[in-house]
Amino acid sequence: MKIGKDTVVTLTYQLTTLSGELLEEATLESPAVYLHGGYDGIFPKVEASLEGKATGDELDVVLEPDDAFGEYDAELVRVEPAHLFPQEVQIGMQLEGASEDGEQTMLYTVTDVAEGQVVVDGNHPLSGQSLRLQCRVQDIRAALPEEAEHGHVHGAHGHHH
Repeated sequence: MKIGKDTVVTLTYQLTTLSGELLEEATLESPAVYLHGGYDGIFPKVEASLEGKATGDELDVVLEPDDAFGEYDAELVRVEPAHLFPQEVQIGMQLEGASEDGEQTMLYTVTDVAEGQVVVDGNHPLSGQSLRLQCRVQDIRAALPEEAEHGHVHGAHGHHH
């Protein structure tokens, strides 16, 4: 079977910086499983590169910022009064908050706490970085009708209702 629209793909992978620092991996014991075909379960460039591959095929692809977590946006960094945060706020904590326009909920990372101010950054920690993804196709199967309808994988290693 080849990877195509409405197939469930099981991958092992390593996501690294271009200098080789391991950021994330999916192993045989804990593989990545996604529904192929434009369901936003994997980066579009990776999905396009996997199209037509078979079990056992390997892929090595460089993801530029626009292919992965986007460019770094300095406007997503905010300085807020410390009294708006829990007393135990510290660097590295992640908090949900409203975007500047109040239109969406965002995940912010605390990057500094000093002099009654807290600096939070709404950028993904890997934004602005070029990354390397090396993966191996472990399994391919046809999606169940309800998986295609719901737009995600059900069952082992997938979403459960």
